[in-house]
Amino acid sequence: MVATEAGPGVPVAPRPERTPPALRAALERVAPHRLPEMERQKDEAITLAARTDSLGPITRFLETWAVAIEIARIPATATRLRAAEHTARTVDHDDPAWREAMDEIHTLHTTARASLAHA
Repeated sequence: MVATEAGPGVPVAPRPERTPPALRAALERVAPHRLPEMERQKDEAITLAARTDSLGPITRFLETWAVAIEIARIPATATRLRAAEHTARTVDHDDPAWREAMDEIHTLHTTARASLAHA
């Protein structure tokens, strides 16, 4: 993959494997400010998995962070997501811009999931 000085549509980090250490290392490169959030959610997923005797929470944790990293590793996509999230937080729900922002967030996540499925 491409290193850190890539264009806006080019990944700045390789796509990681879906393991906690690989996802953490990738997040450290593309969005280090989110590491505490990831660690907290990992702990919650493990606790819930133990409590429910199910691997579902761990699988969802891995999927959630694989998608987040897939978006964050492409600067233009990450910028689009941040802008849409900002709009969704700051405009009234009856404002058409809110619906547009929510649609953009959904599209970015759906595209990232599809990209991961075809990897």
